Amino acid sequence: MTDSRTTSETAGETARTTPRQRAIEAYDRARTSVSDAGRRAGDTVTSSPLIAIAGGLAAGALLAALLPRTEAETKALRPTVRRVKKTAQAAVDAARETGSDRLSELGLTREKGEQTIRSLFEGVTDAAKASGQAAVEAVKNQR
Repeated sequence: MTDSRTTSETAGETARTTPRQRAIEAYDRARTSVSDAGRRAGDTVTSSPLIAIAGGLAAGALLAALLPRTEAETKALRPTVRRVKKTAQAAVDAARETGSDRLSELGLTREKGEQTIRSLFEGVTDAAKASGQAAVEAVKNQR
């Protein structure tokens, strides 16, 4: 049996594809592109596993932040959270007390600190005024 269609008939038919053929072609293209994406992802993981781990951790942290905490998680974490808060508060209190004691030993009190800052500010202000006046005098002398 031979094909009795002419070349122009065959060309016309290939130009007019059916919806089914277009769907099959779209499916093939999508499958190929997903396969290529999977291959590229695998290559990336193989070439830089630390980046892949960091990405996975970031994605997990994002999901954990977005999802509400369950009651079981709250109950399980409550003792740990309390212990961490107590430890952090104790560290802050110890640092504050030690710093205050050391400043007192050096004779630095709040009042002395305020007085020193005030004196420093006045000195800077006087220096700025004197510099400005000297600049004005220099300009006047140039005329």
